[in-house]
Amino acid sequence: MAVPDTDLRRIRRWAAAKTPPEFLHEMRLEVAADTTSVTIYDCRPPWRPDGDPTWTRQEVARLRWTDKYGTWTLYRADRHGKWHPYDQVPPSTRIDTHLTEIDNDPTSIFWG
Repeated sequence: MAVPDTDLRRIRRWAAAKTPPEFLHEMRLEVAADTTSVTIYDCRPPWRPDGDPTWTRQEVARLRWTDKYGTWTLYRADRHGKWHPYDQVPPSTRIDTHLTEIDNDPTSIFWG
């Protein structure tokens, strides 16, 4: 089974609310989903006006859905882009548990 639609909508609303509209030209969060996970990216505009017009994307967090247990597990990326379980919170049936942890970032692993 795929990522629950209600949770995916919640994650997308959370990401959209992180950037006030007046700053959308400077940064935004993007959400990419597949069948079992959702990745959150911090996106920034090109820093050189004469360079590549593509925004940069930095991984912030990955949320993995385990259908068998109906739980979400939070992952963090290392500096090489490899994903590791974030062991400060256990898997949860509530996506808000993990979104709150990303927001609070007590270990400074998500937002630096």
